[in-house]
Amino acid sequence: MRFDLSEVQRFIAAQTPASKIYIGADSCRLSQGNTWFADYTLVVVVHIDGKHGCKLFGETVRERDYDQRVDRPQMRLMNEVYKVAELYLKLAPVLVDRDVEVHLDISPDPENGSHCVVQQAIGYIRGVCNVQPRVKPHAFAASCAADRYKELASLSGQAARLRAA
Repeated sequence: MRFDLSEVQRFIAAQTPASKIYIGADSCRLSQGNTWFADYTLVVVVHIDGKHGCKLFGETVRERDYDQRVDRPQMRLMNEVYKVAELYLKLAPVLVDRDVEVHLDISPDPENGSHCVVQQAIGYIRGVCNVQPRVKPHAFAASCAADRYKELASLSGQAARLRAA
């Protein structure tokens, strides 16, 4: 399921400057037969006036995953980073003079596999988007919101299949 970028832009533009915008990405690896894929979920969370609840936009796309080491998923994690940066740039015209955060589902803890790209990911977002990204545990849009979006999309898909049956 993909979101309509113009709908997201219109919604953000209609909000007051006090609204906060959080952009995040998450991915998960899955096998189909003998081939590995990754589901990339991108979310935009609009916290209305910074205090009146949120509107969640999201999309999940599936792509081939070429990582050789499951414990160091560099390619998949950097693809998350590239996708969230691309989304930020597409939304940039409506993000001017707004409080915007980019959230990455990457941990600075050396015990986690995502640690292998933390500095590269932070540098990329700072260079491309000119914002300091948030990483775990302060990256709720990349972890909690993306996970919640996947749950809601799954439930919506199940409901649609039930209606069609």
